[in-house]
Amino acid sequence: MEKGDLLMASGAASRSEDEESMAGQKRSMSQVSGVIPKRRSSSRFIKRKKFDDELVESSLAKSCSRAKGPSGMEPGRCSGSEPSSSEKKKVSKSVSVPVAASPTPSPSTTKRMKKSKQPLQVTKDLGRWKPADDLLLINAVLQTNDLTAVHLGMKFSCRFSLREVQERWYALLYDPIISKMACQAMRQLHPEAIAAIQSKVLYSKAEEELLSSIGSTSQPTLETFQELLNTHPHVLYPSRTAKSLQIHWQLMKQYYLLEDQTVQPLPKGDQVLNFSDAEDMIDDSKLKDARDEALEHELTVADRRHKREIRQLEQELHKWQVLVDSITGMSSPDFDNQTLAVLRGRMVRYLMRSREITLGRATKDNQIDVDLSLEGPAWKISRKQGVIKLKNNGDFFIVNEGRRPLYIDGRPVLAGNKWKLSNNSVVEIACLRFVFLINQDLIALIKAEAAKINQQ
Repeated sequence: MEKGDLLMASGAASRSEDEESMAGQKRSMSQVSGVIPKRRSSSRFIKRKKFDDELVESSLAKSCSRAKGPSGMEPGRCSGSEPSSSEKKKVSKSVSVPVAASPTPSPSTTKRMKKSKQPLQVTKDLGRWKPADDLLLINAVLQTNDLTAVHLGMKFSCRFSLREVQERWYALLYDPIISKMACQAMRQLHPEAIAAIQSKVLYSKAEEELLSSIGSTSQPTLETFQELLNTHPHVLYPSRTAKSLQIHWQLMKQYYLLEDQTVQPLPKGDQVLNFSDAEDMIDDSKLKDARDEALEHELTVADRRHKREIRQLEQELHKWQVLVDSITGMSSPDFDNQTLAVLRGRMVRYLMRSREITLGRATKDNQIDVDLSLEGPAWKISRKQGVIKLKNNGDFFIVNEGRRPLYIDGRPVLAGNKWKLSNNSVVEIACLRFVFLINQDLIALIKAEAAKINQQ
């Protein structure tokens, strides 16, 4: 047993020495031939482009991991464990081949790459031209042989310029990729859509000459145009109908394009054809009367006066929030369905129709709801003397916002204070006395609605 072990150990040692000598010879040969040895890479993951030798190593590793059974290599060696010296030799041999043959790509390969990318670039600009537009363009050009007439007479899905129409037509003729894609898209159109497109095709010169042979004085019917379709099938477009021919003939008659029609020459001299020509011939200077300066001055003065009155009325529109009625002695009703309360004075009465109104003296810069200067002298009253508010529970309160005190039923209300107003309360503001009257029926309805809301 000991002799056998010694023989096996000596054989393994000799085998390792042979492998090391072979590896040293291979390294020297690789250095002489200029082959780059395998480079150590970090285990850390960094996003960067791989070099050529790394690409070969990764491809070998993938092929090694996929190999099974007949390859004679263990799967554990390829994935995790270090390769043996014989495997390193194989890898170095396989690496030496692509490294030497990794120069810049030849011009033939670059041309192939450009050709492969060209269809993708071409298909980017095909979005505006629909299959229906291509079919309409082809049929119209075949009918008229004039791209300018097609651009002016046809209505596409988008507004194309003449240059775009020309470029599209040349692309359909000479570009094999675009023409092939357009033909495939047009074959997928529904037959009804194709028939609708063909009915919009322009009329050729031969078709218009055939239609112009029908006299303008005659009254052709649909049977007449149907007979034209039957007798001249080689001239007329296949999608033409008797009704479409009749409509086009009427247009030609309207624009004097029939054979027996002649365009009237322009009139010479002072011949009047219509009302617009007669109007152009009128000399406006002869129609004007002599200027009356006195009349013009009176008109301008009256115009200024009217504008001033209108401006004053516009400035007084805010006063209509609280209506002011002068007392005439007649027993007019104090309340209506919209009046919450009335502030009655000796000369005027103010109808309160909103939940909050302001009292004071109106000026150019200060606009208020109730102008107390209409009742009497108000030079002692502040521009904003007070505010009357209606609460949700139906109670009225007056807030003194002026410098001087207010008097409610003889009780003073100083500046910044408020007081509850009841029906028939006497409000005294700088020697002006008013009686505050409340519309009890309307306030009762407001209280009932507030109670319902609180219950909910």
